[in-house]
Amino acid sequence: MAQPTKQEYHHITPHNAKTFVLTLLEKNNIPASHAETISHALIQADLRGVDTHGINRLPSYLERLRRGTLNGSATPTITQTTPVVAHIDGQNGFGFVAAHAGMQAAIDSAQIYGIGLASVKRSNHFGMSAWLVQQALDSGMMSLVFTNSSPALPAWGGREKLLGVSPIACGAPAGESPAFVLDMAPSVAARGKIYKAARRGEEIPGDWALDGEGKRTTDARAALEGVMLPMGGPKGSGLAVMMDVFSGVLSGSAFGGNVVGPYDSENEREADVGHFLVAIRPDLFMGLEEFKERMDYLYRRVVGGERMEGVDRIYYPGEIELIVKEERMREGIPFVEGEIEALNREADRVGAPRLVVG
Repeated sequence: MAQPTKQEYHHITPHNAKTFVLTLLEKNNIPASHAETISHALIQADLRGVDTHGINRLPSYLERLRRGTLNGSATPTITQTTPVVAHIDGQNGFGFVAAHAGMQAAIDSAQIYGIGLASVKRSNHFGMSAWLVQQALDSGMMSLVFTNSSPALPAWGGREKLLGVSPIACGAPAGESPAFVLDMAPSVAARGKIYKAARRGEEIPGDWALDGEGKRTTDARAALEGVMLPMGGPKGSGLAVMMDVFSGVLSGSAFGGNVVGPYDSENEREADVGHFLVAIRPDLFMGLEEFKERMDYLYRRVVGGERMEGVDRIYYPGEIELIVKEERMREGIPFVEGEIEALNREADRVGAPRLVVG
């Protein structure tokens, strides 16, 4: 098999990326407030180096929009079940919009009662979970962010796609140190990384996935015909089941392998993704300043610990992404030519300006 050729990167400034996304969404009749939420989430992913969940996702979202399996103008409805619990119906609109509304409802409750929970049904893919963690951090809140997703993982011991590569994310504010932000999938790698590798003509590590015959593969396209592998074997599988319980079963959305994926444009069903969001006020058991001092101490202990051989630096969860963000704010977001072409085809469809390089 011929080895894939890596492609040259072109850099897009965050300003040009946001202008492009806002215009493209509005040309597709997405309400301006929704477009702002979507563009913010996608570009934050690109800035943090989570390219699998950035603006390259737009063609798949827009294809489902054109097919009528995603309602771009839908506004979520919110039912306040108890003073601290909200139930959001995403109305089959963009997951970004439904999840943002859910997290805001949780934050609003937490500001009064100390904790707020939101369960979301009839939603869609909401991109990188860390942007919702940041939404809570911006309000001074700790948070938990759960979602389920389309089947990509087997239950441990199986080989069929049953469980989603459903991320678990959480965060907590700090004082002088970086905030704690954990955003991880229960698979060895996010499925979006395989899509990215296939798009860019790159190989994947041999422990990421199985091909359609159940064999390990480094071919990204062959991996898309098979299944992802859970991290830690049964541990990753168990976390994926947990995401389905809290996000799918509890919310009333799809679960058990029945969520439709954002790349599955030919499936006529609603995606029916479910989310579970929690906001917690960090001063429930002590003063806020004491809490932040304790978080700063934890940071220093983690990054200042003795290092194993060959390790130059220990990073705190979320710290590498902050470093990447600083770099990309200066240097721009890297894209290969094929990715830019795919985005520009979407622009050409609706008469929007093409993506400006630089």
